Amino acid sequence: MQTSGSSEMTLAFELEALKRLAQPDVVFSDARQWTSYIGVVSEKPTYVVTNFTRKKRIRQDFFSGPRGKRESLENVKGQFDTDRHVFIGTNDDDRTLAGETDWEYLGLEDAADAAGWELTDGETTESTVETDRDDWP
Repeated sequence: MQTSGSSEMTLAFELEALKRLAQPDVVFSDARQWTSYIGVVSEKPTYVVTNFTRKKRIRQDFFSGPRGKRESLENVKGQFDTDRHVFIGTNDDDRTLAGETDWEYLGLEDAADAAGWELTDGETTESTVETDRDDWP
């Protein structure tokens, strides 16, 4: 990740990328040092994103809300006028979407490696607990 001190960046995490981080709250705190705005986009319902970010104590500047990822990225880009808009995702669909919405794409593994973020294997008990309470606002 860019750590040159420039904060003229808007950073968006795909929810599945965020879930793969061992300490997403620490990642958000770290990223706030070199970004202007940071948030989460997902195709999942709003309450799923809100539930996850509350549990992890993540304060986001934006999230998908009732919109999908495409509309969210387009709206965020129009709303937050920074030099760079970077989308951290997990697959080729995320990469394609970033290109189509004029965002820079960064794969989660590359972002984690560059920034020193620890990833999980995705098989944690936390994800099981999370699905048990998806109905909680």
